Amino acid sequence: MPHVSDYELQLLPTLKQYFGYDSFRTEQQHIITSVLSKKDNLVIMPTGGGKSICFQLPALLFKGVTLVVSPLIALMKDQVDGLRANGIAAAYFNSSQSSDEQQDIFEAIHHSKIKLLYVAPESLSLLEHIINEQYISCIAIDEAHCISSWGHDFRPSYQQLGFLKSKLPNTPIIALTATADKATREDILTQLRIPNAEQSISSFDRQNIELEVRPANDRVSQIIKFIRHRPNEMGIVYCLSRKSTEQLAEKLQLNGIKATTYHAGLNFEKRHKAQEDFLFDKTQVVCATVAFGMGIDKSNVRWVIHYNMPKNIEGYYQEIGRSGRDGLPAYALLFHSYADVIQLRKFAEGTTNFDVQIAKLDRMKQFSEATTCRRKILLSYFGELLSDNCGNCDVCKNPPELFDGTIIAQKALSTITRLRETEATGVVIDVLRGARNATIVDKKYDQLKTHGIGKDISWQNWQHYIIQLINQGYCEIAFHKNNALRLTAFSKKVLFENETVKLTKPLVLTEKVTRKTPVKKLLSTTLFERLRQLRQQIALEENIPAYLVFNDATLKEIENERPLSEEEFLSISGVGQRKLDVYGTAFINEVKAFIDSKKNSKKKSETHRVTYELYKEGLSIDEIAERRNLKSTTIYSHIAKLYSEGKAIDIYDFVSKPEVESVKTAQQELKSPDGLKPYFEYFDKQLDYFKIRLALSIIAKDS
Repeated sequence: MPHVSDYELQLLPTLKQYFGYDSFRTEQQHIITSVLSKKDNLVIMPTGGGKSICFQLPALLFKGVTLVVSPLIALMKDQVDGLRANGIAAAYFNSSQSSDEQQDIFEAIHHSKIKLLYVAPESLSLLEHIINEQYISCIAIDEAHCISSWGHDFRPSYQQLGFLKSKLPNTPIIALTATADKATREDILTQLRIPNAEQSISSFDRQNIELEVRPANDRVSQIIKFIRHRPNEMGIVYCLSRKSTEQLAEKLQLNGIKATTYHAGLNFEKRHKAQEDFLFDKTQVVCATVAFGMGIDKSNVRWVIHYNMPKNIEGYYQEIGRSGRDGLPAYALLFHSYADVIQLRKFAEGTTNFDVQIAKLDRMKQFSEATTCRRKILLSYFGELLSDNCGNCDVCKNPPELFDGTIIAQKALSTITRLRETEATGVVIDVLRGARNATIVDKKYDQLKTHGIGKDISWQNWQHYIIQLINQGYCEIAFHKNNALRLTAFSKKVLFENETVKLTKPLVLTEKVTRKTPVKKLLSTTLFERLRQLRQQIALEENIPAYLVFNDATLKEIENERPLSEEEFLSISGVGQRKLDVYGTAFINEVKAFIDSKKNSKKKSETHRVTYELYKEGLSIDEIAERRNLKSTTIYSHIAKLYSEGKAIDIYDFVSKPEVESVKTAQQELKSPDGLKPYFEYFDKQLDYFKIRLALSIIAKDS
């Protein structure tokens, strides 16, 4: 058996040849070396951090097969497609395959023609005759949090994996997941029977993901606006219920957005089509339950929206991590409401670990309601401290404005008192605002002394303030009493002792202003867009997702570096030897074509300066036109542009001052119309177009 030192010289060349990277990320090389030393490992690394390479690269150096236990067929296929695109022999095995397909896989393993074999835990029993140390060199347990009953995605079949260590005691096991708190990590090690495994916990700080939380007011309209400002970006919207995914997808479709639905209630064909359309960039948005989670290994997801609040921070972190896997800027938007909190508490009722689930839900709620840096809260949950504010979350970018909200608090608490602590938030707000709906009138709440004392504050703002009073402990929700608002020991200090209450003003949402330049015109001028279109064309021809050709980060680097030779192209991060061989020529030619088009464009943009040189030689308009083989109207447009640039042009040789004054009058009367035709018609077609153009140049320069 080779010693680990025998592998060390092969690590970087193998990394570049098959994965296209010149160096390892933090922790990767240490983990790989440990695996090659036949040691067990537990790897906690955020989504997009490079977990897969920690077992895929050792697999290339081991003699036998690396068995990868993975939870979803779709995820297996995605990983295998990606490996094959890099020139790596890989396959997946599941019960849906024919006996001939399965036999082909066994033959390939027997003849050492496969380096990585992906399998779901439920299918391991079908591989019993090859699960021995003659064939298996390493075992990787992907999405290892599924093993733990404490984890956020408990999966019973994963708990049977302990037998692997018993059967293959000398084979290294590497367990990997993006999120796991201390209790979950300990549970994983126990269940897999690898108590002495080396633990590598990478930083959870995904700085490229901007974090934002908004109140869940008119969510659909907010989501539509959000997506419209990102017309070419792919994203996922996570919902709590299947019904919500379907309703939201339908509303997005009605607004011209390519959206689809994914949830466990759909049959296999519909789920498969939804996922394939998203992976192949045919669908912009997937509205999904968490069933869509681990099956996504798409590098160019630019944003994730949570339509509802997740049940814990682990789930939230896993899900937002599905955006920005390529390291480019990404966005995570969470909508928060107390209705979600109530619903999630109901889901937790009757479960064996109710207390744990509620504690985690409370931490999620605290994150959503925070008025301090959200990333600090997120990282501290996983035991990582951030010394400075991140500067890339909504709280850091728009610090909340505090004001004296004592009177507001007194009005709210007084109303809760007069309602005898029996009504939920909605009714309390209706009383404060002086509503006279059926509930208010039937229960005679319109006769209360506090009815209407807060009508100067909007319903949504009252909701904002009451949530803060709950967060600060001045009142609480009695979940077991129909979610009624009740007073606390602190309420008396506000009502009777004039304790000052500080509240924050609601943030006013302002949408980012987009450029007025038409999108198509803007995109056609960028090398990135041309590279993206080439990538899409290749992906369609090869029937693979576009990001498996190259991810967005690689395209960005090609755009910036503009490689013109194979050597330069190979130096791009994400370009390995196989991708150079297969795609290099096409992408290098696209870069060359772009550079040539820019040169031609530059020449074209400077054509008026050639006219200027001939003008200085004393040639007339007609003579310049004849010399340059251009129309005289084109030469006049050059003259207008040259005059606007401040060149020494005797402009009044071509248009008289009275004509300029006439055009100025027309401009005022026509209210500065676009184009020249309105002017031409204004003058009954008696003033030439070129004179109108020249006059407007004079007017613009003099104004």
